[in-house]
Amino acid sequence: MNITVKYFASLREQLGKSEEILTLSDEISIAEVWQNVSASISENIESENILMTINMEYVKSDALVKTGDEVAFFPPVTGG
Repeated sequence: MNITVKYFASLREQLGKSEEILTLSDEISIAEVWQNVSASISENIESENILMTINMEYVKSDALVKTGDEVAFFPPVTGG
């Protein structure tokens, strides 16, 4: 199964890419996708702190990713 994964803001900078296509063997949760792709990031950002979308709709971390989906990850947002 192939999915497109997009990274935004500081995640894009830390990973050195804005998107990639992943080939996965089984249907998995978006949190599991995050665990796989975040392994190369120096800071440990838990999935609970990441905004996640599937096909441009915000989802919870237990949402399942299916073949052909577009997944996006956004870093934690702070404001003041």
